[in-house]
Amino acid sequence: MALSSRLSAAVIVPSAAPRLLCLRHTVSAVNGKNGKNGLLHNQPEKDFLVHPRVAPEINFQDAKAANVSKSNWELIRGLIVFRMCSISPLVTHSKELINLSRKIFGKYLFTKLMKASVYGQFVAGENRDEIQAVVKKMRKYGVKSILDYSAEKDIKESEAVDKVKQTLVEAVREPKIRPAEATKKYQISIDFADRSKKVIAARTYFYESEYQCEKNMEIFLDCIDAVSRSTDNEGFAAIKLTALGRPQLLLQMSDFLTQMQRLFALMTASDGHNSGLPVQKSALDIDNFRTKLERLGVKISYDEHLKWFTLLDVHGDGVVDLLDWTHLRAFEHDLASIFTVKNKETGKMEQLVPTLTPDGLEQMRNMLRRADIIAEHTKSVGARVMIDAEQSYFQPAIRRMTIEMMRSFNRDRAVVFNTYQTYLKDTLKELREDMNHASVENFCFGAKLVRGAYLEQERARAKALDYEDPVCPDYDATTKMFESCIDESLHWIQKRSVGRVAVMVASHNEDTIRYAIKRMHECGVTAGHRLICFGQLYGMCDQLSFTLGQNGYSVYKYVPYGPVDEVIPYLTRRAIENSSIFSSTKKERRLMWKELGRRLAHGRLIYTP
Repeated sequence: MALSSRLSAAVIVPSAAPRLLCLRHTVSAVNGKNGKNGLLHNQPEKDFLVHPRVAPEINFQDAKAANVSKSNWELIRGLIVFRMCSISPLVTHSKELINLSRKIFGKYLFTKLMKASVYGQFVAGENRDEIQAVVKKMRKYGVKSILDYSAEKDIKESEAVDKVKQTLVEAVREPKIRPAEATKKYQISIDFADRSKKVIAARTYFYESEYQCEKNMEIFLDCIDAVSRSTDNEGFAAIKLTALGRPQLLLQMSDFLTQMQRLFALMTASDGHNSGLPVQKSALDIDNFRTKLERLGVKISYDEHLKWFTLLDVHGDGVVDLLDWTHLRAFEHDLASIFTVKNKETGKMEQLVPTLTPDGLEQMRNMLRRADIIAEHTKSVGARVMIDAEQSYFQPAIRRMTIEMMRSFNRDRAVVFNTYQTYLKDTLKELREDMNHASVENFCFGAKLVRGAYLEQERARAKALDYEDPVCPDYDATTKMFESCIDESLHWIQKRSVGRVAVMVASHNEDTIRYAIKRMHECGVTAGHRLICFGQLYGMCDQLSFTLGQNGYSVYKYVPYGPVDEVIPYLTRRAIENSSIFSSTKKERRLMWKELGRRLAHGRLIYTP
């Protein structure tokens, strides 16, 4: 159904003169020079990109290359851990078995046992000093690092629900009856308060207090410092924005931004019909703005609508486009007052978006402040930061915040990278829009492409709350989406100056890696350009990472670290993930056996990489 048709029954009415405070916005152009401060170092001239090449054949079955960084003991440990991950009862009850082991062996022996087994396989160390040796050893063989402090609280589902109930009223005034026209996807649901349920590939943060959010920010800053010191400024730190504030505020912000985009589409339509232009290319001048408001039944004075137009016209160029319209970075007003809808039965105006309390508004400002501090510090120490993706109902806010961070801090090189989950139906559209935004405003764009981590939960929530399932229908559709996003990325790499776009293909799927390499060379992008890089988790799929690294490709390992007791939730997820991709780990085990046999056959009982 057309957007205008969906909204025609209930016109969204903006209030008169909302007080909007937009993010500082730098519109000065950058010269696009490369070199030390470029997006990626040592890039050839763009002339190289116009010559298609045949992709060189890469042998991912080379046991020696795949395991070059492992000692014999590490090979044996990996074989044991992967074999354990293939035994379903062990994986299913892994958390209980780990807790039982802690009680039986005591803290000292338990720590030793974990480091000699599953912890040692999937976690690099307890602190940033311990991980130095791992980072340097991987770099020796062409593999760089994304550092992730993976300590987290292990809470029960009932505790998660209690936390949401306890803190909800402090931030959001949810109406007793939500208007039918409101977006169902962004309503708060206690039934899905435990966001870690059925999620095996991602960490979940639950809100405790503003003090805890400040502590989380300090942990991220410490991780960024570790990146700067350990990786010669080649690495990344990984962060989640839900660690920096109350998740319900991201839900509220996502609702608000979605309504803003719908209203913009309605106002830029021609007499109730689509204008024929993509929404991101539509615009309103002052006269159209006034006319559209009048057609929507908004009765405000000339001074009021002029004031609102001026606030929205961030660029100051006399027109408001989608970049201006959604360029909201702080909220100095009641968000709910912007969107009201007339109830056809009662004739009364109803709010589409729940109201933030004064505490909620202050907490939103704090969240935005923390994100800015992290990005600013990252840039100042010469590191880079990867914003992890989360559930789709948080993504409009996360995406908007990340784009604003890029706009401010990615002027000379890509400091901030966003994550795009290709199992979502709208990912290609959103990636294209964001690439276009970066091009129009001439800032560097960084993206990480992943399959996604919340599939089961997303489908269950969509069904329960009666909104369209946001997930691609099947595995093949997700693969097609991933490949389309790779193609779109290469289009923008070719279109913009060298170094203005960088993309990480984060996948454990060999076919996806091969597709990316094939398309790179067809577009004239080689390993030496350092414009497309690859990523896998530490302790998994080394036959991909180390083979790519030794063939000259830019490749990263997602390297978790943290105290043994505090990374157990992460370790149980890794065990479950490995059991779910048994065919891949079976191949990895075969290569490990082959390399161990080769070394022993040559009398190398002890091998130190």
